[in-house]
Amino acid sequence: MPSRSYYIYALKDPRNNPVLPFYIGKGTGTRAWDHTASVDETAKGRRIAEIVASKHEVVTTILADGLTEVQALKLESELISSFGTEQTGGFLTNTVIPSGKPNATRSDMKVPSGVQEKASIGLTLLKDAVVELAKANPKGITNADTAKALGLQSSYGGGAKDYLSYSILGLLMDDGKILRDDRLGRGKHISLTK
Repeated sequence: MPSRSYYIYALKDPRNNPVLPFYIGKGTGTRAWDHTASVDETAKGRRIAEIVASKHEVVTTILADGLTEVQALKLESELISSFGTEQTGGFLTNTVIPSGKPNATRSDMKVPSGVQEKASIGLTLLKDAVVELAKANPKGITNADTAKALGLQSSYGGGAKDYLSYSILGLLMDDGKILRDDRLGRGKHISLTK
């Protein structure tokens, strides 16, 4: 069975000249137009509402199509990184930056433009995968289960290391999406989302 074809789209604000994107996304079917058909309370939704209230229409542009999901994710990540989000001084309303405060970096550490957005997109995908894994296993998942099932285990420094999945589980607990429930077994985590 052939895989679905994905595309990359931009939502643009016609009130500006030049007409620049305020949101970049990937999708299939009518995804690019769903945002304007059902406006939400996000920054993107508020911008759409402002455009419509000013008697204009959002310009929806397909930037690339016929992509695999992996190709679409890579291109979406690159475009968001290139344009930047409002949180990082860019102009996209995409909310890909982790909500927590970044740890202080060394004074001589150079952080290239776009790397936070790329990391955030990757982290969002990892978190979604862990929640999906937890939903599929109502008896709970351990950190080791997560690391092994998702290929996140490392042999760095010898032995099996599960630190990345442990951090992701911790972030999901902070987000209120995963709960540690030792009644199911030591170190078991369950999904709190439906």
